[in-house]
Amino acid sequence: MKELTPNTRIPLSNGSTATVKQKLGDGGQGTVYRVSIDRNDYALKVYNKYPSKRFARNLEENVKKGAPTQHFLWPQVTVSMSNRFGYIMDIRPKEYVDFSKFLVAKARFASWNAMINAAIQITYAFRELHRKGLSYQDLNDGNFFFNPNTGDVLICDNDNVCPPSTNLGIKGKCRYMAPEIVIGNSTPNNLSDYFSLSVILFMLFFNNHPFDGKRVAEVPCLNDAIERNVYGENPIFIYDSQKDSNRPVRGIHTNVLNRWPLFPEFFQQAFIEAFAEDALRNPNKRKSDNDWLKILTQLRSQTLTHTCGHETFVDLDKTFTLCFNCQKSIEKPLMLVVGKQRVALYPKMKLYANQTSSADDIFTVTGEVIVNKNNPNVWGLMNRTNDTWKAVYPNGKELEIKPNTGLPIYKNVEISFSSQIKANIQ
Repeated sequence: MKELTPNTRIPLSNGSTATVKQKLGDGGQGTVYRVSIDRNDYALKVYNKYPSKRFARNLEENVKKGAPTQHFLWPQVTVSMSNRFGYIMDIRPKEYVDFSKFLVAKARFASWNAMINAAIQITYAFRELHRKGLSYQDLNDGNFFFNPNTGDVLICDNDNVCPPSTNLGIKGKCRYMAPEIVIGNSTPNNLSDYFSLSVILFMLFFNNHPFDGKRVAEVPCLNDAIERNVYGENPIFIYDSQKDSNRPVRGIHTNVLNRWPLFPEFFQQAFIEAFAEDALRNPNKRKSDNDWLKILTQLRSQTLTHTCGHETFVDLDKTFTLCFNCQKSIEKPLMLVVGKQRVALYPKMKLYANQTSSADDIFTVTGEVIVNKNNPNVWGLMNRTNDTWKAVYPNGKELEIKPNTGLPIYKNVEISFSSQIKANIQ
């Protein structure tokens, strides 16, 4: 199909007009252009071939539904002409970098917290997409752009999103597809999305595919038959608890060998369970997006900035942890226990709305551990909300913690964030 030239005016389905400014790039399905609409710049994707009525109708329905979260570069309006079909979406800001560059060390997150934030935003976005009755069906490393400094995420290629019971002919990329999709026993759905999400998270944290160990290292190249076996017929997690035949190889899988020991055991165990044979063969046994959110927010609550000035993870199940930067011992800090969640009470650690209220809000900061300016050995928990908290000390003394004030942190203090949400310091 002939490319669009600058200044070409394109009528949109909502009655407005887009003016082509320049070509941005080509993809497998079509070409993307920078266009202007009412003096604002957007991206226009035009398909190489006019899609089926079923595909076009699904895309138009997604436009009506709107983006599940702000993390999606979601189709906003369609373009439908006699020989062209496409859609308008926001342009990705320059500071956002393709996931693939992180995987080959051409880009790095500024901090562990930024990396964790990226993982939380990805998982939250797909939970909300699934809650809207949709499945992504083509999760892979090409879908994500990250701000390296903050971990903020933008998700592209949303034109194949559709209800789980529907498939528009997209299966996905082999290394990210669930085993049942690879071998052709099923079509993509929410459960296969769960598998793909686990793969994405593993690669984000460890820069290695969960099945790329000794078995892949021993073959000269991956052909279709080998890929079908490794990723579909007989996948084995590189840290499988029952099989050690596919462990990472020193000198080849350096990233995962270096990073795996850094993380708390509960986080390692989450991936061992996600890629256990039972979960690989039985889609209903997989970790859901909501499962991963609980795991990731717990990891965030165990990521602290040590006195050496660097971030490290603290294991709340051990009496001490070694800082993986300076190798000095960190005694297990006091922790705030709220239901099943535990927060390491260490300077700069933050609390979030989902921990101090009944709100399903994992992004709004509601509290922070601070250091007493006059006595650095005294730490306090600062109330960053507009509500008053109540605390009861072991001697029975009661204290009100008004907004922007704090309470000294001591063991066995009970805190009421509200009449429903209570916590204690252990």
